[in-house]
Amino acid sequence: MSDRYDFVVTSGGIGPTHDDITYQSIAKAFNLPLKLHQETFDKMKLMSKVHPNQPKFDWDVDSPARRAKLRMAELPIDESRDLKKQALFPHDDLWVPVSVVNGNIHILPGIPRLFQRLLEGLKPHILPRLSDPEGKGTHRVLFSTPLPESGVADYLTTLAAKVGPKGVKVGSYPRWGKKNNTVTLVGRDLDYLESLVDEVQAGIQGLRVDAESDGEEDPKQIKKQATEDADKDTAEQVVEKP
Repeated sequence: MSDRYDFVVTSGGIGPTHDDITYQSIAKAFNLPLKLHQETFDKMKLMSKVHPNQPKFDWDVDSPARRAKLRMAELPIDESRDLKKQALFPHDDLWVPVSVVNGNIHILPGIPRLFQRLLEGLKPHILPRLSDPEGKGTHRVLFSTPLPESGVADYLTTLAAKVGPKGVKVGSYPRWGKKNNTVTLVGRDLDYLESLVDEVQAGIQGLRVDAESDGEEDPKQIKKQATEDADKDTAEQVVEKP
């Protein structure tokens, strides 16, 4: 995955218990040693509060609790790469690092609020690497379909195989509690995306929409209303014509 994608994120498994094995697993996958990252350890000591049930805990005295905490500061380290780029600290008030392996695998905690803060904090490190950071060269076309995902899966698989070589990604997103689901086409060639609209509408028995919330009405009713509106406009033009 690291070789196929520019940016990879993992979530969770970096705590002090036996089942927190993300650092160990990724280190093993890349044949790297786990080493105590001194900056992480120093920040942990400085910022961590003493737990009320461990009032006698001492960072300088070996103990099961200290060894457990050290697990969170032992990171996969590649001596052939810049060490400063292998552990990032996006926020000064957090001791938790973002361990970076193979230049693009970012190991984040699983706690939602920490995950979100650290991921957002990575923006300054990520954006300079993107050829189109604001997405201005990327276009997305949305469709709303009343069919369940199982009803469009076969067609979308065929469609993805067809348009993939031309750089178009096909997405399917269920909308829980809503009548319709969403299908997306994402790519850089807007003309090509537009050329697919009629085919996709037919294939998913849906309609193109401007936003996900636009597709809550029955596509047949939307199409009927659009036809009626067009007929009305034509009639008004005929009446107004001198």
